[in-house]
Amino acid sequence: MPEWLPSRRPKEASSSDAALWSKCPKCGEVLYRRDLAANLDVCTRCSYHFRMSAYDRIASIADGDFMEIGQDVLPNDPLGWSDKKSYAAKLKSDSERSGLSESVVCGFTKIGRFPIGLGVMDFHFRGGTMGRVTGERITLLFEEARRRKVPCVIFAASGGARMEEGMLALMQMAKATAAAAQFTEEGNFFLTVLTDPTTGGVSASFAFQADVIVAESKAMIGFAGRRVIEQTIRQRLPDQFQTAEFLLEKGAIDMVVDRRKLKGQLLRLLEYVVHE
Repeated sequence: MPEWLPSRRPKEASSSDAALWSKCPKCGEVLYRRDLAANLDVCTRCSYHFRMSAYDRIASIADGDFMEIGQDVLPNDPLGWSDKKSYAAKLKSDSERSGLSESVVCGFTKIGRFPIGLGVMDFHFRGGTMGRVTGERITLLFEEARRRKVPCVIFAASGGARMEEGMLALMQMAKATAAAAQFTEEGNFFLTVLTDPTTGGVSASFAFQADVIVAESKAMIGFAGRRVIEQTIRQRLPDQFQTAEFLLEKGAIDMVVDRRKLKGQLLRLLEYVVHE
């Protein structure tokens, strides 16, 4: 475990048996949490990929320290959202549970000998939804990576734009898209890793703008939900529709990789495209 990780993880809420074990939702295997974490949150029986927290994800691929940026850019309640639970209360609750201040963590680290800009979205904070701060942090990452002339890698995990921020959240699609376009137009290398799930405004913007698009095994990837599409076109969709493997078959992404082999694959890609 890297030295910086323990201080950034949320504190364990409980030492009960329930906190020590996890049940695989695919095969039903009961897994010891420490064994599951050692296997990068992949089921040791059926290879089901559990959703991974941002800092654990960073620790799984980073070589050396992770220098975070944008952590001082924090969300607020621009629309005064009114609901059974206020938006401010939702943000506070998600922050306490996930240990994050927003749905994305951005910064700089190395994979092997290659310095990179790294952005990791986390579904545990507001379902990975993209609000104003998410868009701003991703834009800052692209801008700083462009200044440093290093590749940019973003792990996507999102339920779409954040409804509590309305049009301000939808505007982040254009903002992040413009930043990604400027980054690649100057000859910089951009890679995305689509994890489960990658949907809505994120899939419709920067997630599919990369030079290379990688997806984790069995990740759900799409824009609208399956039920919405079926009701609109009045047809039943294929069983594997919106899975990473389905998108690979149709040519929408470049490769599907098991999480346990992902770091090695990213390193090979960087060795191929980065000329030192």
